[in-house]
Amino acid sequence: MACGIYRPHVPWYVPKKYFDLFLLEDIKLPATIEKDTADLGNRAKELIRRGGNYHKHVVEAGKWKEAVRGYLASVAYADAMFGRLMKNLNESEYAENTIVVLWSDHGWQLGEKMHWRKFALWENVIRTTLMIKAPAGIQSLPEGSFANKKITESTSLVDLYPTLVDLCNLPKREDLDGISLKPYLKKENEFLNRPIITSYDQCDFSVRHKNWHYIKYVDESEELYDLENDPHEWYNLAAKEELRTIKAQLKIMLPTPVPLPEESLIQLMEHHVPPVKSRDYYYSDERKKWMERFEF
Repeated sequence: MACGIYRPHVPWYVPKKYFDLFLLEDIKLPATIEKDTADLGNRAKELIRRGGNYHKHVVEAGKWKEAVRGYLASVAYADAMFGRLMKNLNESEYAENTIVVLWSDHGWQLGEKMHWRKFALWENVIRTTLMIKAPAGIQSLPEGSFANKKITESTSLVDLYPTLVDLCNLPKREDLDGISLKPYLKKENEFLNRPIITSYDQCDFSVRHKNWHYIKYVDESEELYDLENDPHEWYNLAAKEELRTIKAQLKIMLPTPVPLPEESLIQLMEHHVPPVKSRDYYYSDERKKWMERFEF
C-alpha cells in the first residue's frame, strides 16, 4: 500500500491544536548570516527570487515567524497522521510481515539564503527523511532490519525501488540507477561510500560525497561547501585554489545533460517559471521575455 500524506505541502492549513503546539513567542527563525548570497552566481540568485520573491514579501509583511510556525504545525499534523497509520498496522494481521518505508520527496527552506520552498539544490532542500523497517523472517533478510540504527551516509530516493525489489526477493534488474540499501539494514553496516546526484531543471546538478557538496549550474557558476565545517552552507569555496583538485574530482561525477522531451512539458500558466530545456534555451530571448514578469 502506498499512502501519501499531503502536509506539510502548502497551504499550511491544519487543525488548530497543531498550531497550539508551537507558541509564536517560542518560534526560532532559521540560522542565517548577512550577505549569505554574495558569493552565489546569477542562476542561484534567480532561483532565490523567482516565482514571486517569497522571502521579500514574507519579511515585509512581518510574517516570518508565523510562516515557520505554520510549517511546524503541518509537520506535526503529518506526524500524527503517520502515527494513525502505524497504530492500525500494528493492530492488524499484517503487523509482523510488512516492510515499512517512510520518506519525503524533498526538504524545504524557510528563508535560508533568502529562499523559500524547494526548487533549489542546497543541502536543506535535497536532504529528506528516509526510514526503513523490515520485519524478521523475510527470505532476503531473515533477522529483519536492525532497530534504531542511524545511518549518516548519503542515499538517494532512486534507491527505494531496488531496495524493495531486494527485500521482497524479486528478480533483480540491471537497468536501474539506484542500488539496494539492504546492506544498511543489517546489524553490521556495509558502507557503500558513493556520490549522490540531484538535478534541477535540465542543466543544474548537485553532487554530495562524504563531507563535500558541489553544485554546478546551467550558467557555469559553481558552489562548493564543506558540510563538516559549514553545515549551513554559508561559505562558497568554489573559487579556492587549494580546493581545485577536490572540485575537479566532484565535477567528473556530474551526468551529461540530455534535452527535455517536448511531450513531457505542461502548458505554462502566468505564475509558472519555464523549465530550462537546454543551455541555449536558458540564454534565449524567449525565456528572457517570459522572465520579465518576475521581480528581480
